[in-house]
Amino acid sequence: MTRIQVTCPHQSGLIYVVPAERSWVCSSGQVPSHALAGFFGELTQLKDPKVVELMQSWGIYYRQLPLESEQAEGEQMESEQTEAEEGFPRP
Repeated sequence: MTRIQVTCPHQSGLIYVVPAERSWVCSSGQVPSHALAGFFGELTQLKDPKVVELMQSWGIYYRQLPLESEQAEGEQMESEQTEAEEGFPRP
């Protein structure tokens, strides 16, 4: 279990992250990141106006980033495309 304390003079709370059905793929050290990224990813995909409004009112935004494997794959494809284009005369 990981506890994340979120405290300021105006608010105070704990976020608990425990191994669950959807976090089995990660090591115990990665469960908090996996769970929070998955939760916010799915929450924002709901596109529920109430959720959007609540997140905006608290100034919380979430953007899904490419996985390292996807990023490396994209860079490899981009490199191969550039090499192929350089082999052909440009108009």
